[in-house]
Amino acid sequence: MDKVVYLSNLFDYYGSLLTSKQQAYFKDYYFNNLTLKEIAENENVSRNAAYKQIKDAENKLLHYEKILKQYQNSIKIKEIIKDIDPKIKNKIEDLL
Repeated sequence: MDKVVYLSNLFDYYGSLLTSKQQAYFKDYYFNNLTLKEIAENENVSRNAAYKQIKDAENKLLHYEKILKQYQNSIKIKEIIKDIDPKIKNKIEDLL
């Protein structure tokens, strides 16, 4: 799986556990496609500071998934339920 897609999925699960600054930088970089230079200029910080915030956010997301396995488990559940009654399947997917 592409790194960007994987990290974006992890952000959906664990993004609220990041600091507000990490969330903002992550969203700007991955969702708004801003460069490190653009983020640094917008936030009045150095390019290195923006890079560090993004890397810290990535590492936290990976750490949370390693421990909690929410994303990995949701994929397994979706695989298990793919062949069951559509009504039940929809109810389970709504919970994921």
